[in-house]
Amino acid sequence: MTSNNIVPNMTPNTSTIDDPTLPADCTSNNLILRSLINADYQDTHNEMLQITLDRIDKKRQGIITPDQLWVVEHNDVYTLGQAGKEEHILQRGTTPIIHTDRGGQVTWHGTGQLVVYWLIDLQNTGWSVRDLVSHAEQSIEDVLNKALSSQPSGQEFYAKSRRDAPGVYIYNQDDVMLGKIASLGFKIKHGFSYHGIALNLNCDLAVFNSINPCGYAGMQMLKLADFVDLDKVPSAASHPDNLSQQGLQIIEGSVSELGITHQLIKNIMQRESGDIALRALQSNNEK
Repeated sequence: MTSNNIVPNMTPNTSTIDDPTLPADCTSNNLILRSLINADYQDTHNEMLQITLDRIDKKRQGIITPDQLWVVEHNDVYTLGQAGKEEHILQRGTTPIIHTDRGGQVTWHGTGQLVVYWLIDLQNTGWSVRDLVSHAEQSIEDVLNKALSSQPSGQEFYAKSRRDAPGVYIYNQDDVMLGKIASLGFKIKHGFSYHGIALNLNCDLAVFNSINPCGYAGMQMLKLADFVDLDKVPSAASHPDNLSQQGLQIIEGSVSELGITHQLIKNIMQRESGDIALRALQSNNEK
């Protein structure tokens, strides 16, 4: 693995770091959880990068630092990856367009979309870059398929990643792909990851009409609220080891209070701690 790998297909964002309304970081089981709402992209990226550089420096001194998961809901922004092509921006309006250091092309972040940043020491967890991507995709598959299967329609829809295009997609019972619901992309610096995943929950999908999402012309973007009643997805808040007790601040009216968010964060935490193993990778024609 080279010291500065780029793994395609997403972007990150966060709230202004100097904002006094932001919660203090809280470490639980050697993992730090943060909630950042109304997140300014550039400020968040700057802090995420600085934390990663600090972790690299400390590891050179023999100091192992805890991994971090950031639950983020951004201010509206389009981000263009390091090798991103301007031709994938179809219309320009008032929404900022920011070049960033992740892999992949152009995507959108904003209200109603859940972003989770994975600040992970890959060597310490024993993950390769491919493992990181697979854990990200499988964590989303796990929570989406649980939510989709609990609907009255039963197994009418399912979520699955694709080997040829990073992310998670929704399929119908005839195995027809309906569109993309989650994007991902990471930057790897000296064995540490940052950036992460973006899951469309209840956002306005019209924002994707101004771009070729992730560089794919005509890619249909989806949101979970069109398939699942998000208010009925069980929350982790009533469970004895709920995430609020473990450090995640639940902010009213944001993606941080949704049960699907809690389930996803718990799944990622279990993967980071080694309690959930990777499944064997499937081909595109396998469920």
